[in-house]
Amino acid sequence: MTESDVQQPSPRVQFPGISPRAYEHPADKGAMSTLRSVPGVGDVLKTLNSLFNERAERLMAVASHVRVGPSQYPVLDRLRNESAEVLDLPRVPKLYVARDPNAIARTRGIDEPFILLSTGLVEALDTEALRFVIGHEMGHVLSGHAVLLTLLDRLSRLQRSVAWVPLGVIGLRAVIAALNEWQRKSELSCDRAGLLAGQDPAAALRAHLYLAGATDSSQIDIPSFLEQAKEYEEVEDIRDSIIKLLAVEPQPHPFAVVRASQLQRWAASEEYRTILTGDYQRRDAEDERSPLNEDVKGAAKSYKDAWTNSTDPLVKVFSDVGGAISGVADKVFSGFRRSGQQETTNDTNGS
Repeated sequence: MTESDVQQPSPRVQFPGISPRAYEHPADKGAMSTLRSVPGVGDVLKTLNSLFNERAERLMAVASHVRVGPSQYPVLDRLRNESAEVLDLPRVPKLYVARDPNAIARTRGIDEPFILLSTGLVEALDTEALRFVIGHEMGHVLSGHAVLLTLLDRLSRLQRSVAWVPLGVIGLRAVIAALNEWQRKSELSCDRAGLLAGQDPAAALRAHLYLAGATDSSQIDIPSFLEQAKEYEEVEDIRDSIIKLLAVEPQPHPFAVVRASQLQRWAASEEYRTILTGDYQRRDAEDERSPLNEDVKGAAKSYKDAWTNSTDPLVKVFSDVGGAISGVADKVFSGFRRSGQQETTNDTNGS
C-alpha cells in the first residue's frame, strides 16, 4: 500500500454518538452487558491489571514498532483518523505497524487502548480493505473489548505459568474457553463496525478473501466462495460436526469464510440500511433504550434461532434433546397444575 493507492474518498455517512449496541452481534451484546452488570468485575480486572505493567507494554510498542502518524505511514494515519471520526470515538487510538509476515490486527490496552497491524497485512491489502480492518479494530475500542482482549492475553500467559498446578489449569482453561467464545462473537460485531467505517461491502469481502487465502481476487468466484460457508454450516455427518466443535473451540476468531458470509448477509439487511439513514441507538440514550434484560434476551434469541435453523446434525441432536426435555418438563408441570386444580376442586366440593 502506498500513498498513490488512496482514491478520492466518496462521502461517508458519519454516526455521531453511535452506541456499539447499535451494531453489535446479539450474543456479543448479551455477554458484554452481563459482564458490565456483575458487581466486582471492574475490581477483578484492576487487580489482574496490577499484576502486569500496561505502561511497559505501551513502551515496548514504542520501542519495537513503527508508530503511525502524519510523517510515518501517512495513508494509515488518514484511515485511522477518518475511521475514528465516522464512528465518533472520543479519542483516536494510537496505531502501530509491527514486523510480521502473518496477517495480524489486534487491539490491546485497558487505560489507553492501541491498535497494532502487521506488515504482512499492510503490504497485502488495498487501501479500502485496510480501512475496513482499522474500522474493525476501532469497533473493539468503542465496545470496550480491548479490556477483555487484554485480560484474555494475560490469562493465557498466567495459564502457562501455573501449568504445574492441575486444578489451576482446569479453572483457567474454563475461563479462557468462555472468553474465547465471547471473542469469536465480538469479532462478528467488529466486522460490522469495520463495514460502518468504510461503508464498502466489497472492500470488507476482499479483506476476508485474503484471510482465507486469496492473493488475487480475479481468481476467485465470489458466489462459490460464499457457498463454502453454507457447505460448512450444513454438514450432514455428525462426525463432521464433532470435528467442527473441536476445531473452533481454541480459535480466537471465527473462520474467514464464515465471517465473510455473516457480514455480507448483514450488509444486505434492513438493520444496516437503517443505521446508514441515521436511525441508530446513541450512547447518551443506551441506559433508557437498552436495559440489560433486553440484551440478554437478544443473545438468547440469537442462539435459539441459530440452533433452530441449523442443519448441523450435532446441533440438531442437542436441539432435539433440549426440546424433548422441555416437552417432558412441560408435561410434568402441567400434571402438577392439573393435580393441584383437582385437589382444590375436591376440597371445595367436600366443604
